[in-house]
Amino acid sequence: MPELRQNFATKEWVIIATERARRPEQMVQHRERKPLAPFVASCPFCPGNEGLTPPEVLRVPASTAVPWHVRVVPNKFAALSREVEPTRTVHRSRRTVNGFGVHDVVIETPDHAQVLALMPDSYVAEILRVYKTRYDELSLDPRIAHITIFKNHGADAGTSLEHPHSQLIATPVISHQVRERFQHALRHHDDFGECMFCQMLEEEMEEQARVVMTSEHFVALELFASPAPFCTHIYPRRHMASFGDVSAAEINDLARMLRTMLAKLYHGLKDPDFNFTLRSAPAENFGVKYFHWYVSIIPRLTRVAGFELGSGMFINTVVPEAAAEFLRKVDVESTESAAAAATQ
Repeated sequence: MPELRQNFATKEWVIIATERARRPEQMVQHRERKPLAPFVASCPFCPGNEGLTPPEVLRVPASTAVPWHVRVVPNKFAALSREVEPTRTVHRSRRTVNGFGVHDVVIETPDHAQVLALMPDSYVAEILRVYKTRYDELSLDPRIAHITIFKNHGADAGTSLEHPHSQLIATPVISHQVRERFQHALRHHDDFGECMFCQMLEEEMEEQARVVMTSEHFVALELFASPAPFCTHIYPRRHMASFGDVSAAEINDLARMLRTMLAKLYHGLKDPDFNFTLRSAPAENFGVKYFHWYVSIIPRLTRVAGFELGSGMFINTVVPEAAAEFLRKVDVESTESAAAAATQ
């Protein structure tokens, strides 16, 4: 029987279409990705082509005497401009703000053919530390209201360059969607005296049906009201409103968790296109008791169509409990060990 489920945090309704339900293994991608070379002469992100990007704002290691691991550069085709001030204009029903903001590209590796799912955990931790450095720096700018860190992997997820990279956009306003989520969280805290995310995590850990994996500091799970197949969230077990509050030990643990979850998708679903987003409190809400930051991973296995656009309600054809069970069974370590042995 089909079921409507409500997202506890957003109050959005999702249809779990059991009559049209597909087994998780039916979502496996049956397409061949073209093999990539580790270096492409025309790629602006490959080493040796640093002059093809705007001047870098961050480099790891910092010394130019050694090869770089990670670079941060302004997006050459930025959505917003660092060169203007966020001046507001209100004229009757029309409101505008000058297009101030920061749009960075995080070049994750010199290797054009690498993917985040197959990187060493230590390398992923390096990328996360770069995220945090830029997040902390931009949070100090009083003109910045909100920072979004995200990665698009594959054409269906919106990527335009093959070379592994992620992005950061800092805006002078907070979107309606983010404001609304904060209002729900604040209202819940006012009514019940607790963080709704902490409550949800406690319940999920007790039930275990949708938990994919846990670590010392993080929990990865499929949402009860998942809007799409294999929509996975990674939550810190310690209450933190802002990504900026994460500790060094938690960064290392998150790197293992994120890399493993991406590897489960990579091996289990044959490298699907995906988006991941780091959802964190705006700078003005740093340290609040009612919000909890997290990472959202959404594989692009289905398309948004007329019903979703017209109603704002999503249809999910993979039951979240079945998706969690499928991902739990993807043995990343054994799969990668077998693949390494086959190449020797």
